[in-house]
This record gives sequence, C-alpha cells and structure tokens, in this order.
Amino acid sequence: MSMSATEAVTSRRSIRAFTDQAVDQDVLRRILTDAARAPSGTNIQPWQVTVLQGEARANLVDEVQAMFDSGETTGQDSYYPTEFIEPYVSRRRKIGWDLYGILGIERGQWEKTKAQHRKNYEFFGAPVGLLFSLDRTMRNGGWLDVGLYMANVMALAREAGLDTCPQAAWLEYSGTVEAHLGWGEDRSLVCGMALGYADASDVVNDLRTERAPLDEFVDFRE
Repeated sequence: MSMSATEAVTSRRSIRAFTDQAVDQDVLRRILTDAARAPSGTNIQPWQVTVLQGEARANLVDEVQAMFDSGETTGQDSYYPTEFIEPYVSRRRKIGWDLYGILGIERGQWEKTKAQHRKNYEFFGAPVGLLFSLDRTMRNGGWLDVGLYMANVMALAREAGLDTCPQAAWLEYSGTVEAHLGWGEDRSLVCGMALGYADASDVVNDLRTERAPLDEFVDFRE
C-alpha cells in the first residue's frame, strides 16, 4: 500500500544511524526529480544538489573529519542566530539533552559529545550524502526555495521507505566542501543531508522529538 502524504510527512525523523544498505539509483533519481515540483519564486528553481556515494563520499568524509579532529573549521555556521531567545533556547537545550540522555552521555563529558558530533561528518553512516547549494547571488527567497525542495526530498524518501537527516553542521566546513568539490566562488553551500536506511538496532534512533501545539504558532483571526 502506498504511503499517504500525511504519513510521509509525520513519519519523517532525523535519523542519526544508518545501515550500509545501498540505495537503488533509480529510486534516488526519482526522488530528486519529483522533489523539483517544489515551488520557487517566479519558478527560478535555484537549488543545486551534489550526490556523494562510494569513493567520492569517502574522500570528503576523510578530509572533513581530519579537520574536525584538528579543531580547524573553514566555514561559518550562519544557520543559527548569534544569540538565542526563548522559546528557542529551551527547545534547543531539550533536544540536546534528550539525545545525550539516550546515548548515556552526561553533562561535562565533552569527549563523548564531540565523538557524537563527529558523526555528522560521515553522514551518520548513510551511503548517500546530499549537499544542497545555490548561487551566491540569491537572497533570502532563494534559501527558502532550497528549503522547500529539501522538504520534498525528505517526504519522498519516506514514501520510498528511506530515511534522512538534514545537517546544518556541514556549514562549519563550507570552505572545505566548496573547494573539495571544485565549486566556483559563485556557489554557496546551504545544507547537507544523510539519506539511506535507518539502523533500527541503534539506540540513537529511539529519539522522538516534540512539536509545539498549534496554538503556540498559529494565530486564527476572523
């Protein structure tokens, strides 16, 4: 039975441990093709996607993890504000401690925290790494358009029995990524994404995040 749009959206989770099961290339191409039905301002379709698998994936992972181990970064995490306010502070802290709690990582265990963060830069073991980018001439609307495309990718992946994890962490190494992939100065990294089959045996995937109730973010007026 085909999964409904509602089921695809509501069953989506950020998976942080994947199996090495290969993703069918026809399925992958269909997801990336169908996702392009996402809306964009005046139909500019600004998204660009680099698909990393096999040796290409391994080479980038090795380079970035070596830099991570040395403490060096080559990008700027412009995804987040310089200072969080409520309710975002509390939500951010909750997901962090919920994750570390599942993993048995206690406050102050920085080496274990670092080891978990490092897994971002191997796409959490997923066989497919996606890197989304756009032309640097784009402004806020272009970033919004890429986000809409990414949302379609994640929902369509669920429909196909796959899982994903969008990863802003790659922005910390945007300079390395852009140079490694040979992008010109006119192309900017937006986000990474792991895609593959969830490892049901890994406790990290037991994490279930909460969502704010409707009345906290919707204002009905008549």
